Amino acid sequence: MLHLITHAVTHALEESLIMLPFLFGAYLLIEWLEHKASHHMHAALGGRFGVIGGALAGCVPQCGFSVAAANLYAGRVISLGTLLAVFISTSDEAIPILLSHPGSLGVMAQLIAVKLVLAVAAGLLVDFLFKKRLVPAEGPIAETGPVHDHVCGHCHCSSRGIFASALYHTVSIYLFILAVMVLMNLLIESIGEESLCALLMSGSILQPAVAGLVGLIPNCAASVVLTELFLEGTVSFGAAVAGLTTSVGVGFVVLFRANRHLGENLRILAFLYLLGVACGTVIQLLF
Repeated sequence: MLHLITHAVTHALEESLIMLPFLFGAYLLIEWLEHKASHHMHAALGGRFGVIGGALAGCVPQCGFSVAAANLYAGRVISLGTLLAVFISTSDEAIPILLSHPGSLGVMAQLIAVKLVLAVAAGLLVDFLFKKRLVPAEGPIAETGPVHDHVCGHCHCSSRGIFASALYHTVSIYLFILAVMVLMNLLIESIGEESLCALLMSGSILQPAVAGLVGLIPNCAASVVLTELFLEGTVSFGAAVAGLTTSVGVGFVVLFRANRHLGENLRILAFLYLLGVACGTVIQLLF
C-alpha cells in the first residue's frame, strides 16, 4: 500500500511540476485584469449591453464575477439574462489549468467560444421572454461595489499586491491539482482505468448529466476535477462543457444568501443545469 501511494505521489509530482510556471503566469495576468479592469467590467454588467458585458466578464477566470453578479442581481441592478450570461460563461479555475498546459490552448479557445455564444444567446433570450423592470428587491440592496472587492471578499487577497496574490492563488490551486492527480493515480492503480471510466460513464450519453452535477459543487473543486479528467481523456469535451457551464464557484452560494426568493433561485439553478446538460449532450452527439 505504501509503495502504491509513493508511486502515485511521485508520478503526480512529475506531471504537475511542469505546469507551475505557466500556472503562475496565468494567475499573474488574471490578477492584473481583476485589479485594472474591474470598474469597467462592473459598469458593463449594468449597462445597455449587460448580457454581452456579463458574458465577457464571466470569461475572466475564477468565480469573482459570478459572485459580483449574484449580488448585483439580488439588488436588481442587473437583469436575469445578465446574471445567467455571467454564470454560463464562468469556468472558475478551468482556464488557468488549461493555460498551464500549452498544448491545450486550442481546446481552451473552443471552450471559451462555445460558452460565450451560449451565454449571450441564453441571456438575450431570457431577457426577451421575461422582461422585468429593474427595481430594488425587498429588503436591503446587496452591495454593488467594484468586482475585485467581491473577488477578494472570499480569498482575502485585497491587502496583497498583484504578484503576491498571483503567487497565493498559484500555490493553493497547485496543491489542489496535485491532490486530485494523486487521487486519480491511486484510483487508476487500485481499480483500473476501465473501471474509473465506467464509474464516470465515459462514452455514455449520460456523462454530461453527471458532469453537470459535479459542476454544481460550490467551490473550485468542481472545475479542477472536471478539467483534469478532461485533460486525462476520461471526460469528453461535451461533458466538460456541461460541467463547466454549471460550475460557477461560490456564485450560487452568494445568490441563495443574497436573493430572498428561494423559488427563483432554484429555477435559475435548474435552468443552468438543464442548459449545460443539453448543450453538452448535443456536442457529444455531434463530435
